[in-house]
Amino acid sequence: MNLLKTIRDADIGVDSQASPNYDKREAARAIVFDKDGNVALLNVTKKNYHKLPGGGIEEGEDIETALRREVLEEIGCSIENIRELGIIEKYRNNLKIHQISYCYIADVVGDKGLPNFVGDEIDDGFQPEWMKLEDAIKTLESEINVGDYEGKFIRMRDLIFLSK
Repeated sequence: MNLLKTIRDADIGVDSQASPNYDKREAARAIVFDKDGNVALLNVTKKNYHKLPGGGIEEGEDIETALRREVLEEIGCSIENIRELGIIEKYRNNLKIHQISYCYIADVVGDKGLPNFVGDEIDDGFQPEWMKLEDAIKTLESEINVGDYEGKFIRMRDLIFLSK
């Protein structure tokens, strides 16, 4: 899979020292299309930004298994026709994390169900929203004042994925 971009603190307007050691985290996420051609975004209502569905790859999971699990948990959908889009690396100095995000394009199979949010997802007020691809891009483009450190990285990452 092709590396699309490496994002660092300076790219999101944060001046911080690079860490000599980063914890590695891998994640899988997807641009998921429904039968009407809409894509899923998660509105992180308590932090005022949107993101693509997806999350961390758990120990013993392969990327596709993690992707299917995360999409089912976050937007309540099973997916098919999974295609590679690309990779974005993030070096988050304040958290000392090097995250590799594998992104895919996928299609909903069957009916949309209900998400099963846990922990931080509930606390952050996750809500799934479906919209046309161009509206999803405009939504992220308009969120220029994201105050949350991690949200700034997420916005940049997902805007690159959606624009690709």
